[in-house]
Amino acid sequence: MTASHYLEPVSKLLTMGDCRKMRQWPDYLALGLSPEHVPDLIRMALDEDLHWADSDSLEVWTPIHAWRALAQLGAEEAIEPLTRLLARIDEFDDDWVGEDLPDAFGLIGPAAIPTLTQYLADSSHGLWARVAAAGGLASIGKLHPEARSECVAGLTTSLRQFAQPDPTLNGFVISYLVDLRAAEAAPLMEQAFAADCVDLSIQGDWEDVQIELGLIHERTSPRQHNAVEELLGFSRLKRPPDELAQPRGMPPSAPELGRNDPCWCGSGKKYKYCHMRANQGTSR
Repeated sequence: MTASHYLEPVSKLLTMGDCRKMRQWPDYLALGLSPEHVPDLIRMALDEDLHWADSDSLEVWTPIHAWRALAQLGAEEAIEPLTRLLARIDEFDDDWVGEDLPDAFGLIGPAAIPTLTQYLADSSHGLWARVAAAGGLASIGKLHPEARSECVAGLTTSLRQFAQPDPTLNGFVISYLVDLRAAEAAPLMEQAFAADCVDLSIQGDWEDVQIELGLIHERTSPRQHNAVEELLGFSRLKRPPDELAQPRGMPPSAPELGRNDPCWCGSGKKYKYCHMRANQGTSR
C-alpha cells in the first residue's frame, strides 16, 4: 500500500485530504517537515500511485500537499522534478497542476526562473503546460521584486516568437506581463497584436492592455470581439455595465469576472482555469 512507503512526518500528508475545502495553504512546516524530508516529498509529489488513487480517497490529494510543502521549504532541488508535472495538464487535464504549481514555483523563488524560461520556450511541450510555466514566472516576479526583470525577460523571450505559438499562449504571456506591470515590453506586445497573433479573450485587445499599463487613459476605438465571444454572446473582458452580457449559464446577478477570480460555476477554480479555459477548448 502506498501509505507504507512514507514515514512520519511526510506520511501525515496522506490524510490531509481535499484541497478544495482549504481557503489557504496549511502551514506544512508545523507538521515537523524540514529540508531533510525534501527527497521524500519530491517522491510523493511525483508518485503515480497517488496521482491515480481513487478520486474519493484522501490520498489522491497528497501530491498537491507535497508540492506545497516543498514550496514552503523553498526546496530548489524540487524545481526540475516539479516541472515534469506540468505535462499532466495537457495529458490528463490536471488543472490542479496548472493552477497550483505556478504558486509553488513563486514560493520556491528566483532559482526556478531559468528552468521555467527554458520550458516556456520549448514548443515540444503542451500549450497549457507552457501557460503554467509562464504563470510560474509571473508568480516569482510578484513575490520576489528583485527578480522581476529576469521574469519579464523570460516572458518576452517567448513572446518574441509570437508568430509561431498558439495565440492563446501569447494571450496568457501578455496577461502575465501586464500583471508584472511590464510597460517596457509594450512595443513587443503591440507587434503581436498588430500581427493578429493574440487571443483577445484573455487580456483584451491592444487598447485594453495599454489602459491596464497606464499608457493611455481610455479607448479611442470600439473593442474587438473574438469569434468565441460572438458565439457565446459575451465577453470576458472588463467592460462598462451597459456593454456587459452574462456568459451562458451564469446567474444574472453574478459579478463581472476577472481571469483570476473564482469561477462563477462554483468549481472552486479560478475562472481562467475553468469556464474561460473550457471555452477555449480543455481536473482531479
